[in-house]
Amino acid sequence: MSGTGSGTDAAAEADAEATAETETAAETYTASVVGGTGFTGGELLRLLAGHPNFDVVQATSRSADNMTVGRSHPNLRDLDLRFSSPDDLESVDVLFSATPHGVSMGRVDEYFEVADTVVDLSADFRLPEAAMYDEWYDGHESPEYLERAEYALPELNRENLPGADLIAGGGCNATATILGLKPLVDAGVLGPDDGEVVVDVKVGSSEGGAGGGAASSHPERSGVVRPYAPTGHRHEAEIEAYLGLSVSFTVHAVDMVRGASATCHVFPDEPVSKGDLWKGYRGAYADEPFMRVVSGGGGVYRYPEPKSVAGTNHGEVGFELDPGNRRVVVFSAIDNMTKGSAGQAVHAANVALGLPETAGLEFGGLHPVGSP
Repeated sequence: MSGTGSGTDAAAEADAEATAETETAAETYTASVVGGTGFTGGELLRLLAGHPNFDVVQATSRSADNMTVGRSHPNLRDLDLRFSSPDDLESVDVLFSATPHGVSMGRVDEYFEVADTVVDLSADFRLPEAAMYDEWYDGHESPEYLERAEYALPELNRENLPGADLIAGGGCNATATILGLKPLVDAGVLGPDDGEVVVDVKVGSSEGGAGGGAASSHPERSGVVRPYAPTGHRHEAEIEAYLGLSVSFTVHAVDMVRGASATCHVFPDEPVSKGDLWKGYRGAYADEPFMRVVSGGGGVYRYPEPKSVAGTNHGEVGFELDPGNRRVVVFSAIDNMTKGSAGQAVHAANVALGLPETAGLEFGGLHPVGSP
């Protein structure tokens, strides 16, 4: 009899868990996007409009107040929503802030008056200490919130995201680099005092935002491979904070709209085999829903390529071993607008709210496509 009872209890427990998952998957949260006319705001609206668990009730803009969302984002012309003033925030479950750096830190109290969860996509809360903002930015207006904020990248910080009410989106260049190097850190190949790391990142023009200025205009951007941050890029601070690594970091602007591609030259102190690398990368990302290991296979796309992930929340990583120079070359590619920004924010919100991680992010991309 006891065996029968145990089986019945187990079945009942499984049914209860399945019911709870179904109820969670069906739950709906109201959402707003503050700063909705920018590229990142538009990407957020695209993802949230197709998300089964979010109902977008407000998008704000000072420059386009009372204008339709489709006027700024032609891919969203079917979205029945007009921009409203950011001074008149509605009460929502989740507020996504896609404003320039410095805005959210001054309005965070106001945000929490109208929302239970705040997801900020600027740099305002992504570093853990006020001293880092003094060094890399222009100080911080609300340092008391830094300890409360959780870094948005689930592949790095998943265990701390459930229940988080302040989520800080990572920088796109930092995201691409962290995803490439994290398996080496986890495997013990790299540490604070181990080896040398040189990172070269190439990014598309959308990183400059909708108001990117003369350097991002098409006549100036077309055809270039332009070093715009040879040294001292602010995203180095995130890499150091979350991987414990000091890296030599350079960023190039290239003739691409969407995408960030990081090539990391790693010189470990101890020899590393190809088997060690495969074990480390497969171990790190085998269970990650959005990560692909692409390393020297057949076909045209043998290594990570921004074009392969354009418009998606996927990240690709790969590597090659250069034993003659005791060098490991690590490649990583993301869409800077999605995995590097809006998609990462939605992914983190899914985890924080207990929703299916892939909800609203299932788009697998297109092939062939033109310039991403």
